[in-house]
Amino acid sequence: MAKAVDVNAGLTNEQRIEFLQTMIRIRRFEERSLRAYQQGKIGGFLHLYIGQEAVAVGTVSVMGEHDHVITAYRDHGHALAVGMGMNECFAELQGKYTGCSKGKGGSMHFFAPDKNFWGGHGIVAGQTPLGAGIAYALKYQGLKGSCLCFMGDGAVNQGAYHEALNLAGLWDLPVVYIIENNGYSMGTSQERSSAGELLAKRAEGYHIAWDVCDGHNLEEVRQKTAQAIARAHDECKPTILEIDTYRYRGHSVADPDKTYRTKEEIAEYQRTKDPINLYKSQLIKEGVLSEEQAKEIDKAARAEAEEAAQFADQSPYPPVEEITRDVYWEVDNPDHKVSQGRIFFEDPHTDEG
Repeated sequence: MAKAVDVNAGLTNEQRIEFLQTMIRIRRFEERSLRAYQQGKIGGFLHLYIGQEAVAVGTVSVMGEHDHVITAYRDHGHALAVGMGMNECFAELQGKYTGCSKGKGGSMHFFAPDKNFWGGHGIVAGQTPLGAGIAYALKYQGLKGSCLCFMGDGAVNQGAYHEALNLAGLWDLPVVYIIENNGYSMGTSQERSSAGELLAKRAEGYHIAWDVCDGHNLEEVRQKTAQAIARAHDECKPTILEIDTYRYRGHSVADPDKTYRTKEEIAEYQRTKDPINLYKSQLIKEGVLSEEQAKEIDKAARAEAEEAAQFADQSPYPPVEEITRDVYWEVDNPDHKVSQGRIFFEDPHTDEG
């Protein structure tokens, strides 16, 4: 069993306040994006992270230089947690050229390679073999790092995930599979969709270490993630970490979530387990934060989200010629093209189209 020091023992007041600030920024970003969706400014799907903020902030906060993140389509929280700006994220939501993926990715495909953030993937469990691949690359290069690969509980029954687990266990890959278990997959409770009580326990079939965690407690998330990362760094071994969490909204904004859970259930979570309220209350009780400071943090987060929405509104859509860029390397580097024939049926870079 890998050992990890108490990663919360040496935290400064400023660091703890920053964790709260990031969680609040994520929530205000998500709430403002919901308004934009309702106004018809966001096409496709919008998967909100409201209620799960402590997972992204807690896990990302213990990453080191060679630790990477890859996740599914509910990716906004992770993006802001790794340091992406609200402007580039909001612009991407609206398909604008100033977005992090130049408007081509939308809500489900945020990327920031400079921050070791590899998306944002729309196919259920599609990121899990990629997470194993990133971990394999780190091991191959001899780097002391890991890949935190996030997924929802709905991904654990997909074949690609189990194929990835097999390779991670067989090859001792430094990957940490983080199951953000919000209880309902797309619209079916875990009890009705997945055999077994603990999803992480399936790791035993692949000789992989596993653990469970309270996703409403930011500092517990940090500690459990630090232990998994230590195992990846020191032993080059994988881990499955199941984090119990909850989402206030439906699977996506288009999902009528009230058909499979009650208003009372959601209200009870908000009252007793909301990660932001819990951490804020803890900091106030310990004298780390004042009520006035908390209000100022919230006010600033709302203003930042509003400014990002305005930035997106004022940004241009991608020009037509961008449709074939960032797809094939040879198209972006024609002087080095060695393949024959057309790459696109109608290629705007040639006279053949």
